[in-house]
Amino acid sequence: MLRRIVQLSLIITGGTIGYLYLPEIFTMFGWAIEPWLQEIIGAVAGALILFLLTFLLVSPIVRFLKWTEDSLVRAPVGELLFGSLGLIVGLLVAYLINTLLLDIEIRIISQLLPIFVTGLLGYFGFQVGFKRKDEFINLLTVTRGAKEGKQETSLNEEVSVTAPKKKILDTSVIIDGRIADICDSNFLEGTIVIPHFVLEELQHIADSSDGLKRNRGRRGLDILNRLQREVPVNVEMYDGDFEDIQEVDSKLVKLAKVMDGIVVTNDFNLNKVCEFQGVQVLNINDLANAVKPVVLPGEEMKVQVIKDGKEQNQGVAYLDDGTMIVVEEGKGFIGDTIDVIVTSVLQTSAGRMIFAKPKSLEKAL
Repeated sequence: MLRRIVQLSLIITGGTIGYLYLPEIFTMFGWAIEPWLQEIIGAVAGALILFLLTFLLVSPIVRFLKWTEDSLVRAPVGELLFGSLGLIVGLLVAYLINTLLLDIEIRIISQLLPIFVTGLLGYFGFQVGFKRKDEFINLLTVTRGAKEGKQETSLNEEVSVTAPKKKILDTSVIIDGRIADICDSNFLEGTIVIPHFVLEELQHIADSSDGLKRNRGRRGLDILNRLQREVPVNVEMYDGDFEDIQEVDSKLVKLAKVMDGIVVTNDFNLNKVCEFQGVQVLNINDLANAVKPVVLPGEEMKVQVIKDGKEQNQGVAYLDDGTMIVVEEGKGFIGDTIDVIVTSVLQTSAGRMIFAKPKSLEKAL
């Protein structure tokens, strides 16, 4: 059916072109033909030429139309809406420019240039509306929130409370899984945003041929299902994408800027990138470190040294919560449970590290 419609459209287009322009060619060559006959011959010749060309043109045109249809069907409604609005604005600007071009007496400028101006500005308008949809939505949201805040203040003589910013989850914090427990305990307020490009990365990890990666990806998908079904928190999907940006972390930073949101992660490097670019970030490791029992220098504890450390004569032990303890002169106690004395504590976003020394050596000194 679509092929027939394309063929019919081409034939009508050819007949119209022939009807309008072939009589001028006849007159140019001085052919003595009646005007009405020139128009009929032009229409028939133009339709016949385009009909013959349909055997070459119809298949590429049909493929292009089907590709366009599939792309429009898959595109989110918001992107289509703002892309269409941008197209309308671009065409309006082109119309205003073309009204000036039509007054120019040079025929190639007055007839040909408006076509290029219309197509170019229409394309740019659609692209701006399509790709910057989130910034327009954020602008409208901020403007509406400001107006509502002013109205509420004038009526109630109270300052409205600012709504919590949206929390944007990255891949690492979803796979980690602790975010579900944090949300379940109501320590994280506001809306949780799951970007579509993060979900795609999770699916790619879950389909990996490496068993460890595959298990991590499936765990992340299970955590997302738990967030949607069991955890008392509002979860939103963000369907947009930043096609000009390749890295997922860079897309997260861009999305946080557009939505004025907060990135939630346990990736130390992403944490530093967000801080450098002025984007708010919540690091799950910081929260975990904050709720760990406080250990002060001079305190005693009982640990089991399980392996040697990086430096000479060092031993390494771990607390029940996974905190690493570096035991100076502890290499000789590997496999033993000993009493140690804390000498210092190092705490960063990557975790907490405790330095200690065996109590028996302290007594010997």
